[in-house]
Amino acid sequence: QVQLVESGGGLVQAGGSLRLSCAASGRAFSNYAMGWFRQAPGKEREFVAAISRSSSSTHYSDSVKGRFTISRDNAKNTVYLQMNSLKPEDTAVYYCAADRRGPWVVVTSLEGYNYWGQGTQVTVSS
Repeated sequence: QVQLVESGGGLVQAGGSLRLSCAASGRAFSNYAMGWFRQAPGKEREFVAAISRSSSSTHYSDSVKGRFTISRDNAKNTVYLQMNSLKPEDTAVYYCAADRRGPWVVVTSLEGYNYWGQGTQVTVSS
């Protein structure tokens, strides 16, 4: 089992940057595929980015491709989401998620994850 805690959210102007972190506690972080999702008010939670156990594979939603970068540091039990060129439509609560998977698997569906953090708010002003 793994526990996830997100940090790094806040208020930023359009065009700015933020880096989210998700610290995992528990055993064998390197056995978990990781993902980031977001949920805006009145909308369903949606996929943002995912990374495989070994960082060999990543995947992004079309809405963030080229602006966001997911990475992980298995030695620090942490996954990151670097967000650049932020837009007001990126405003949401951002969640990280984890699931035990094979070495090269990325998971892009909500149903594919068993473990979730509590979320961190990102607000982008115009």
